[in-house]
Amino acid sequence: MTKSIELQKILEKFGVAAEVELYGNGHINETYRTLSNDYILQKINTNIFKEPEKMMENISNVTSFLGEKLTAGGGDPNRETLTIIKTLDGKNCYRAEDGSVYRMYKFVSGTKAIESGAKKEDLFRAGQGFGRFQRLLGDFPADTLYETIADFHNTPKRVRDLEAAVSADIAGRRESVRAEINFAMECAGFASVVTDEMEKGTVPLRVTHNDTKINNILFDAKTGEAVCVIDLDTVMPGSMLYDFGDALRIGASTAAEDETNLDIVSFSSENFEYFAKGYFSEMKNVLTEKEIELLPFSAKLLTYECGIRFLTDYLNGDTYFRIHHEGHNLDRARNQFKLVRDIAEKEEELKAIIRTLMQE
Repeated sequence: MTKSIELQKILEKFGVAAEVELYGNGHINETYRTLSNDYILQKINTNIFKEPEKMMENISNVTSFLGEKLTAGGGDPNRETLTIIKTLDGKNCYRAEDGSVYRMYKFVSGTKAIESGAKKEDLFRAGQGFGRFQRLLGDFPADTLYETIADFHNTPKRVRDLEAAVSADIAGRRESVRAEINFAMECAGFASVVTDEMEKGTVPLRVTHNDTKINNILFDAKTGEAVCVIDLDTVMPGSMLYDFGDALRIGASTAAEDETNLDIVSFSSENFEYFAKGYFSEMKNVLTEKEIELLPFSAKLLTYECGIRFLTDYLNGDTYFRIHHEGHNLDRARNQFKLVRDIAEKEEELKAIIRTLMQE
């Protein structure tokens, strides 16, 4: 069976007859768009998402909740949140005989994604978009969501994973990265700050996106306004600090995540301010005192967490992250650790930015 015929048979399960083409540049799922621009079809990566039906239940519950909120507020749920197209038998996804799993969404027309070259105003609008997403979900019962990837942002657990990788040294790379290991262990003391505060209740459990890259927001193609948060696969219970910090890990970096010239890798306080200002426009009156206090720290924590994940994968022989050259994960780890150092040096400056925004 050719790929085209196979996809046609999958489309029929959703009651759709259309030609499709590959779409986007995602690294996880296989994505297609109907030529009529009506629908998005995705083959879910079940190597990463072991229980896709539970993941789709999360997405269905969250998008239905958002749709009701948007409708009540005079918004357009067909444009401002993802709309799942159910199978003919009423399911959120279709599992084929070979075990592969597919889902379908309405295509959000008149929008664009920003893959690179984000401007300051784009970061402001991204902050607005992610902030609005969390504000609208503020009274959603976060504890009813499944953990699609267990301990995803459990930084102390990530440290333990690194320690295990160092001990096992499966790929025989430990001695060549002793400096990186030492740096990671020196920083381990702050790994539990957010998890500790969550246990105390000073940082509340919220619905979190957990992959807040700017290309996970669709912007209006004409006005540039943030329209719709997408890629909801990792929507789970967690802390908003994870989303805020991860957005800045990428959005405030002056270089690509795998840039090897570390002289040009730094953390932009200006980018931090633009994103935070947009985020505050939606969330300023929602955040707790401890969440506000930890906003600058969250950028350091999430960058550190990502760095040790790259280093762990390098020590384990590059088994999780897709690499494009030898040492790619090590390059990424060094890049993130350079950012951690820079954020630490600028932390007081970032705190001052937050204080100023709180007074506006």
